[in-house]
Amino acid sequence: MKVYKTQDIRNVAILGHGGSGKTTLVEAMAYATGVTSRQGKVEDGNTISDYDKEEIRRKFSISTSVVPIEWEFWKINLLDTPGYFDFVGETEEALSVADGAIIVVSGKAGVEAGTEKAWALCEKYNVPRAIFVTDMEDEHADYMKIVEDLRALYGKKIAPFHLPIRENGKFVGAVNLVKMEGRRFIASGKWEAMDIPEDLNDDLEPCREALLEAVAETSEELMDKYFGGEEFTIDEMVDALRANVNEGSTVPVQCGSGLLGYGIMNLIQTCVEFMPSPMRDNIKAFGKDPRTGKEYNVDYDSRRPFSAYVFKTIVDPFIGRYSLIKVCSGELKSDSVIYNYDKDTEEKLSRLYVLRGKESIEVPELKAGDIGAIAKLTNTATGDTLSLKSDPLVMEKAELSKPYTYKRYTAKNKGDEDKVSQALAKMMEEDQTLKAYNDTENRQSLLYGIGDQHLDVVVSKLQAKYKVDITLSKPRIPYRETIKKKVSVREKYKKQSGGHGQYGDVAMEFEPSGDLEKAYVFEERVVGGAVPKNYFPAVEKGIAESVLKGPMAGYPVVGVKATLFDGSYHPVDSSEMAFKTAARQAFKAAFMKADPVLLEPIATLSVNVPDSYTGDVMGDLNKRRGRVLGMNPAGHGKTEVVADIPLAELYGYNTDLRSMTGGRGDFAYSFARYEQAPSDVQTKVIAENAKEEGN
Repeated sequence: MKVYKTQDIRNVAILGHGGSGKTTLVEAMAYATGVTSRQGKVEDGNTISDYDKEEIRRKFSISTSVVPIEWEFWKINLLDTPGYFDFVGETEEALSVADGAIIVVSGKAGVEAGTEKAWALCEKYNVPRAIFVTDMEDEHADYMKIVEDLRALYGKKIAPFHLPIRENGKFVGAVNLVKMEGRRFIASGKWEAMDIPEDLNDDLEPCREALLEAVAETSEELMDKYFGGEEFTIDEMVDALRANVNEGSTVPVQCGSGLLGYGIMNLIQTCVEFMPSPMRDNIKAFGKDPRTGKEYNVDYDSRRPFSAYVFKTIVDPFIGRYSLIKVCSGELKSDSVIYNYDKDTEEKLSRLYVLRGKESIEVPELKAGDIGAIAKLTNTATGDTLSLKSDPLVMEKAELSKPYTYKRYTAKNKGDEDKVSQALAKMMEEDQTLKAYNDTENRQSLLYGIGDQHLDVVVSKLQAKYKVDITLSKPRIPYRETIKKKVSVREKYKKQSGGHGQYGDVAMEFEPSGDLEKAYVFEERVVGGAVPKNYFPAVEKGIAESVLKGPMAGYPVVGVKATLFDGSYHPVDSSEMAFKTAARQAFKAAFMKADPVLLEPIATLSVNVPDSYTGDVMGDLNKRRGRVLGMNPAGHGKTEVVADIPLAELYGYNTDLRSMTGGRGDFAYSFARYEQAPSDVQTKVIAENAKEEGN
C-alpha cells in the first residue's frame, strides 16, 4: 500500500443499528475498489471486518475493525463499528479518530434506536455525517418514509442526494439530485446513465428545492443568484454542499444495496467529495506540552514534530498485540524512535503496519491524519499519546461510556483463578468498557460491562481464546449492619488446659454512634484498674475484628460506639488474646440485643429517555422502591429523570430500560448513602445469606 498525503486521506466511521447492514456495506465497498475478488457475507462468516470467532458465530460485529480501501487518488480508512449498544465503547473509540461518518439505515427496518444513537454520538464527537439507506432491493423498503422520519427528528439539515428508481417493483437505480441525472446500477458498484422516470416528479421537486436552498444559504452571492432565478453550476453546488456537510448543517441521504453492490461507487465518491480530510478547518487536534502545560494545535500537519494518539489496542493470542494509532502531526516511519510520556518509555520501531481486518500490511511510512498500527508496544495502552522525547506531547483521552451492569464471577475449575485474572487483564487492555474488581469486603469478584450481552461475550471469549471458564451470578449487594439502641453486657473468656490458662473479663456498653461513615468508635472509662491499660488495645482489636462481619447476615458493621467500663483480670492467666476474645463475645451478645438493623446502599440514578417514555420509567422506578427527585429537560426531545433507588433494585435495570424504551433510554448512577432496609427486605437478605453460608 502506497503512502498517502494528509489531504488525500478520509477516515470514515460506519455506524448504525445492529443488523442494519454496516459490515455488508463495508464488504461491498472493499469489493468495488478491488480489495477483494469476491464479496463476503456475514451469514457465511467470511467478511473482512468480522473475523473474530465470536463475531462469526454470533453473526454481528463486536469490535471495531479498520478496512482501508483505495480509490483513484484517495485512501479511505473505513472503521466498521458494532451496532449493538453493549459494544458502544468500540464505536466511541472509532469516532474519537474519525473525520466523517456514514450512518447506515436499513430500507426495510427504517429509522431505529441505533440510528438515533449513532446520530447522538456524531453530535458528541462533532463528526460530519451522511446517511446511506441500504436494503433497497427489498420490496418493502420505503426510502421517502425514512427521509420523512429523519426530517421529523433532525429538521431541514436532512438533504436527500438520491431518489430511488424502481421498475416493475424492483430497485434498479437512483436519481442523483445534485447533478439531476438518472443512474442505472450494474455489477461491482458501477452505474450507467438512464432517463429520469416521470413518476418521480412528485418527490423530485421538493427534494431538489431543499438542496438548492441549502446551497443558497452558504453565501450572499449564491442567495442572490437563487432568488434571481438563476441556475447554480454543478461546481457551485458541490462546493457549497461540501462546506455544509463539513460543518454539519447538511446531512446527505443516499440509497443503494450493500448486498447487490448498488450505489456503492456513489457512496465512495461521497466519502471523497463531501467528507473532510483530517485537515478540515472546523476541527483541530489539540495537544499539551507536559513540560510547560501549554496547549497547542498540532493541526494534522506533516511538517510538525511527530505525535500520534492510540485509540485502540488489540491483544489477541492468535494475531498478536497491536496499538492502533492515528498520526496527529508529523510523519511516522518504520524505523522511528517513539516516546510515551505517560509511561516514560522510548522504543525504536522495526515495522509499521496498516491493518485490514485481521490482515497486517507492512508500510514504510504514515503521514499526519492516517491510521495505522504498531506491534508489540508492551507499555502503551489505549488513550496514550506517542511523540518524540525532544518534543513530548499529551493528547486528551477519549471519554468512553462507563459500565454500570455488573455480575459476580467465579472460576468453574478450582485453581484457574490466576488464569482467569490474567486473561481478563488482557481483555481489559482491548476493551476499555470492561472492568474486573475484587470486592474483598463482600468476598466476591465482580465483572462490569455495558450490558448483559457484553458480559456474555466476555465469558465466551475467555473460553474460546484463553481456555478458561467462568460462571456469572447475581452479585452480593454491599449491605451494612448497625444497632438502634443502647445495651450493656458482660462476657468472660476463661479456659484452663494445663499450665497457664486464658482469662479475660469485660463489661461493655454498645450504642449507636450516629456516624455511619465509621465502623466503630471505641472508648473506655474503667476505674480502679479493673482492666489494666495494657489490655485496652486488645479489647479494641476484638471490636475491630467483630465489625468486619456482623452477626445478622455477615455484612460489615457501621455506626457502633463501644465503651469498656469494667471487667476483671487474672495476674497469671490474662493475656491480650483472652481480652480480645472476650470483647468479640461481648460484641456478638450485645449486637443482637440492641435492635440490629440492615442498612441498604442507596444510589442516585439519572435516566435519560425520550419524553414519551417518562411515565413508563417513573412507574417502573416506583415498583423498584425508587423515589423520583425531579425531572429535567435534556434537549432533543429527551427528559432526565433523577431518582434515589436501592442499589439492589438496579440489578437487571439495563435490560428492562432498553425493553421499556425500545433501546432509546440510558442511565448512570452513583452511590449516595445508606438507609435502613424495610423489614421484608431484611428478612429476605438474612435468609439468602444463611442459605449461601450453608452451601
